[in-house]
Amino acid sequence: MITTSNLSKKYNDITVLNIENLDIPKGQSFGLVGNNGAGKTTYFSLLLDLIQPSSGYIKNNNILVHESEDWKPFTSSFIDESFLIGYLTAEEYFYFIGELRGQNKADVDALVAQFSDFFHGEILNQKKYLRDLSKGNQKKAGIVAALIGNPEVIILDEPFANLDPTTQIRLKAIIKNLAKKQGVTVLISSHDLLHVTDVCERIVVLEKGEIVKDLATSAETLRELEAHFAGSEVV
Repeated sequence: MITTSNLSKKYNDITVLNIENLDIPKGQSFGLVGNNGAGKTTYFSLLLDLIQPSSGYIKNNNILVHESEDWKPFTSSFIDESFLIGYLTAEEYFYFIGELRGQNKADVDALVAQFSDFFHGEILNQKKYLRDLSKGNQKKAGIVAALIGNPEVIILDEPFANLDPTTQIRLKAIIKNLAKKQGVTVLISSHDLLHVTDVCERIVVLEKGEIVKDLATSAETLRELEAHFAGSEVV
């Protein structure tokens, strides 16, 4: 589904990402972990064509991401609050995203209604602009908006941050359902090793822009990751 080949990104002759090869098959729940500055957000930014590669490429369903926009109709993401439109209410934002993705209001309402437990009565019918919601509730709105329009690829950067424990548990169930039952390719970047090992069937560790581990998740994965980072230089 997603193929990365000879990909690099440099800033002022400093290489911040260098991935020779990385293939992510359709329907895989994929986790990307690493210390601050490891290159996680850089990789997602390249995957979303927010920045241009210095060399190499990423293909999303055989489409060169940096040369074509044909991957956009089946790909969605929530990276941070900058993806939101602060002067809209949650409902207005959901309808706006729905319109972009060819969904009418009834389609959007039906999708959003499935996440009433996730919203916990704090998002809908609040008559609040998104900019006035808490960081956690902004994240909830952004994540659900990323699900509108039945995307085949969903990219989430630090989805568990700023969420309370109950919402984290509900989010894990949502992610597992997307990958295992709906066949969606889900890519997650996270500092939370426990959560990422729980929801991802494969985990790649980045260190100074390079892949240092590529693990199929097992009962030993969390222990292996903890041992790796316990011996890592803190960046």
